[in-house]
Amino acid sequence: MNLLYEGKAKRVYATDNSDRVRVEFKDSATAFNGQKKAEITGKGVVNTAVTARLFGWLQEHGIPTHFIEQLDDRNLLVDRLSMVGLEVVVRNWVAGSLHTRTGLPEGTPMDDPVLEFYYKNDALGDPLLNEDHIRLLGLASPDLIARLRQEALRINQVLKPFFLQRGIVLVDFKLEFGRDAEGNLKLGDEISPDTCRLWDRESGERLDKDRFRRDLGGVEDAYQEILKRVVN
Repeated sequence: MNLLYEGKAKRVYATDNSDRVRVEFKDSATAFNGQKKAEITGKGVVNTAVTARLFGWLQEHGIPTHFIEQLDDRNLLVDRLSMVGLEVVVRNWVAGSLHTRTGLPEGTPMDDPVLEFYYKNDALGDPLLNEDHIRLLGLASPDLIARLRQEALRINQVLKPFFLQRGIVLVDFKLEFGRDAEGNLKLGDEISPDTCRLWDRESGERLDKDRFRRDLGGVEDAYQEILKRVVN
């Protein structure tokens, strides 16, 4: 199978069906726009299984995704999407850049989620955009922006109780969307400890990529704990 694309955490390969691709999850980890790099043993296996479980759960709740099936411990078969050039971030608690930008204490819960759009552009550092910026750059129409917002909030409503039942607080998470060969808008990419902030409900322990970003140690153990709670 021909390699179509290699990113920081995944490789995408062509298949015999031009409308489907194989996604391989790597152990590579990056932070701060690629300035910090490392290998996290077993990360690719965890993210493959967690993404398959969560995308399957979302599909069961009527949310279209590109997920078709898990092929092995590191590979998913998915619909090939033409991706929207935006990352959609849903925030339920104050953390990370929201803390930095607002000065609100990290760990502050919010009554209603905050939704943000970021420009998928590594050269610019994936900057935060408002809807006027999105229109200026021609990244999405007002109708598409409204649809992305609607889908992201629906996904949040499905995932928050899923995690809470497993003793995990869904602090925030990143989503990416695209259109399939028929033009249908679907959730793509992944949902994993790489793309979410996940805190233990009782202890507040971080069980996600922040352990790598902040040099907290125990990265592999945190990922394995998420695997155990979400999949097993």
